[in-house]
This record gives sequence, C-alpha cells and structure tokens, in this order.
Amino acid sequence: MADLKHIIESIESKKEDYKRYDFSDAQAVALKAFFDLAQEFDESEDIYLLCVAIPKVFLDLDARLYLIDQRAMEFVLVSCTDMPQGIFDDSLPDYIQPQGKPYRINGRVVMTIPGKKMLSEQLPNTHINNCLGFLEVYPDTGMNEHDIFFLEKYANRIGYNIHNRFLLNKNIEHLRFIQSLVADIEHNIIVPNMIFKLFLRRLKGKINKNKELEKNLLIYTTDEACDSICIERLLEDMVDVNRGLLEEFSNIEKHYQNTSLFLETLLRKSHFDKGHLTLRTKPCNMKQDVIQPQLEQFAQRFKESGFKIEGAKCDSEAADVITLIDVGLIAQVYANLFSNALKYAQEVTDQKGETLKLVRYCRELKKNYFGAGKDGVKYSVFSSGAHIKPEERDKIFEEGYRGSNSSSKPGTGHGLTFIKNAVEIHGGIFGYEPQTLGNNFYFVLPK
Repeated sequence: MADLKHIIESIESKKEDYKRYDFSDAQAVALKAFFDLAQEFDESEDIYLLCVAIPKVFLDLDARLYLIDQRAMEFVLVSCTDMPQGIFDDSLPDYIQPQGKPYRINGRVVMTIPGKKMLSEQLPNTHINNCLGFLEVYPDTGMNEHDIFFLEKYANRIGYNIHNRFLLNKNIEHLRFIQSLVADIEHNIIVPNMIFKLFLRRLKGKINKNKELEKNLLIYTTDEACDSICIERLLEDMVDVNRGLLEEFSNIEKHYQNTSLFLETLLRKSHFDKGHLTLRTKPCNMKQDVIQPQLEQFAQRFKESGFKIEGAKCDSEAADVITLIDVGLIAQVYANLFSNALKYAQEVTDQKGETLKLVRYCRELKKNYFGAGKDGVKYSVFSSGAHIKPEERDKIFEEGYRGSNSSSKPGTGHGLTFIKNAVEIHGGIFGYEPQTLGNNFYFVLPK
C-alpha cells in the first residue's frame, strides 16, 4: 500500500518549491498549457512541436528540440520554430554538449533534457547517460538568470513527458507484436500441428493390427492344425505392420523436429525483449537445410493431392550458395509457401495438351540486385492455376486479406504477411509475379 504520509509530505515540499521558484504569470501558464496539451496530443511529432511552441508563444523565444535517434543512437533535430519542417539540417551542432546546468553560447541558451532514472533502466535505447536530448532557445538578449532557471525546469518537464511517451510507444509496439506473434503461432504451429492427429490415428491403426497378430500368434501356437503356411503369412503381416510402425514413427519424429524448430523460433526470448522479431542467423545451404526438410513435410500431401513436384534447374552460381539466415524463420517461409500451393493450386493444361497440377521451386543468382557489387539470390515457389487478379496483387500482403479465390479454403490471411515480415528483417524483399500456367511467389536475400 502507498504511504499516504510520504505523498502528503512530497506535495507540501512541492508547494514550497513553487513559492521559491516565483514563476511569473506567463511562465506558470506556460507550464499549465504544456501539461494540458501534452495529454491531448496523441502523435509524438505533435508533442515535439508543442515543446518548441510553448517558449515561442509565452516567451517570444525561438526554440529547437534535439532528441535521441533510437536506431542510430545519436541526437537529431526533431522540431524547431524558425525554419519550415523538413528543410533544416537535422544534425546536432558541435557547440551543444551535455551539461549539468543550462549554458549560454552563440547568443543562445542550451538546456540538457534529462530522462527519468527508472525509465532509463527500462528503456536503454532512449538516452545516452540519461540524456534524452537538448532544448535550445534564442535569442538570449534580455534573458535573466530567473528566466533561464524557468527554462531549465521546463526542459525537465519535457524530459519526463517524452520519456513517458517513449514507454507508452514501446508498450504499444509490444502489444502489437504479441498480437502478431499469436497469429504467427496459430498459423504456423497450431493449425499445421493438427496433422499429428493423422499420424497418431494411423499409428493407432498399426498398433491395433499388431494386437490382432499377437492374438493370432497365440492361437496358432496352440493350434495343431497350423502349418508353416500360417506361420509365413503371420510373419509377412508382422513385417508389414512393423514397416508401417517405423514409417509412422519417422513421420512423427520429423513433424516433432519441425514443430520444435518453429516453436523455438517464434517463442525466442529476444523477441519479447525487443518487441519485434529478432534474428539468430547462421550459415547454411538453403536446399539442404531448409527447402528439402520442408518438402519432406509436404511430400505425402502433395502426392495425395495429385501434384507433380519439380525442382527447376537452378542457376549454377546459386545452387551451392551458403546463405546467412535464421533457419527457423526461413523454414516457416517455405512452409507457408508450400501450404498455400497445396491449398490454392489448380489443374492446368500445358502446351502439349496434358493436364497437370504442379508445384516448382527454384533458386537464381541476381547480380547487383541490392546495388553495385551487392548480389542477391532469388528463391521461388511456383504453383499452377489461374493468375491472381491484378487489382488484388498489392493487397494480398496485407494482414487478414484473402483473395477472391480463397473464400472456400480454410485460412486466416496471415501467411503472406508473416513471409513478408520474415524476409524483410533479413534485408530481403518478397514479391509475386504471374507466370505461364500459374503464380510465382519469390523472395530475394542478400548473397
């Protein structure tokens, strides 16, 4: 329970502080306006503009606000009052340096904006040594020490407000990520995991068959009429059942390994710490380590659905490329592509007049794809069928969107969104292209 006495003492202390501060009416109203409007604005950019607009309106001072760029971990200009937005140089001037107190320089006054110590520990990428940024106001002509003291207190209020805003944004990002991750788990693990039921049902059938053989064996061994033919037939049945048991065991083991790989990848602790998918990369041969294992997962279902599977003749330079990837994520990319082929592919008639249902995978080296001297490798999964309508081709990558050809098929509209995210965090691109006889989904990764 909170200590009410401590709270009351803090309030009394703050009352005395404000008496001692002796802010002017304009300065007091400026603080009130800042607090009120900071609660009303939702966008961070609006808060940044508010921070520089308060000194302009109440004190007739121009201002610039510099904050930490959380990606580059350097201070950049985010708002100002004296130049149109987007035209200014956003780099931090050399004369601005962290200081314990406000200082005058070049006709300006610079305040260091501190963060909240507790939040600094929770949000390490929002500050450098507990400095969130700087507030620069000018001209300093006519400013006395009391004015600068007010601006110092104002800069502190900016820091607390913005640090809280950073925390809010981080929490929102985490919630969105968790929602997306739940969809990833449902789409890539829970739904495919239902195939375990098929394996277990077939395994149970083999076990029941073994029980019948066991029962017959007991009968045959006590029945004097049983001859060598009976024994041979019994042995044949036992060999057949044991072969089936080994096959089902292999299926379950492979599916378990695949599910474990996907679970480890999606439930990785670093995802939750960062609030987005993180990579755990290692060098691998894409065909051996990713494509082939996923093909084995789908081979029986492709066969049962009448598919012809082709590994197109690959670019010789791309065939044995060792790629630095997160195997678990890219394996799920292929799992999604093969699953979509299984659901949406259709029979077509080729140039020879033959009817077929086809899935094809391929690799191709793309010279200078990511710029001069930066080659890429294009990985494709093609499936036969009618082309996706032109007006739908940009929408299919959106979360939850399902094309007009998918209304009768089970699905969530999440698979292509997952693929796009997984490829892009590898620095690659994901796309679609219509081809003769069907549709080709591809992604290109840096070589």
